[in-house]
Amino acid sequence: MTTSVPSTCDLCDAHKGDTSGAFRVLPPVFQSYGGVAAFGGPVSTVKCFEDNSLVKAAVDSQGQGRVLVVDGGASLRRALVGGNLAASAARNGWAGIVVNGCVRDVAELQAEPVGIRALGLMPLPTDKRGEGQADVAVQVQGVWVRPGDWLYADADGVVVSDRSL
Repeated sequence: MTTSVPSTCDLCDAHKGDTSGAFRVLPPVFQSYGGVAAFGGPVSTVKCFEDNSLVKAAVDSQGQGRVLVVDGGASLRRALVGGNLAASAARNGWAGIVVNGCVRDVAELQAEPVGIRALGLMPLPTDKRGEGQADVAVQVQGVWVRPGDWLYADADGVVVSDRSL
């Protein structure tokens, strides 16, 4: 998505006094792997563990500028997103994907016009067991992210809000 995305630093400055939990900052553990450095949009979620069946189903659907947040349980043993899924996400209008887990095919990820954040790289693919949950509240690195929240990511970090900012 090439629209202007608010700076995460500016958002943090504006919301630093928010103690309500409506504005959250993800820990600085995510690396950027996609072809778009800054992205944002309404959140859809997938919760899965070493099985990306529901991730594929999500990116194969119309993204409409949304951000897919994948709670992979922080597993570093399998990649939940690779080049094919990144291409599908870009083709279907997803703004970005944030993976609490690993990705693979880094050159292909960088070539796609979609933002991608993940904990790291792992060349092993997942098994396909059809397991997981879609559009549920997930906890990513200790921070709750819910469907319908808004996520913004740039070079400085990743923030989540209960509404569009």
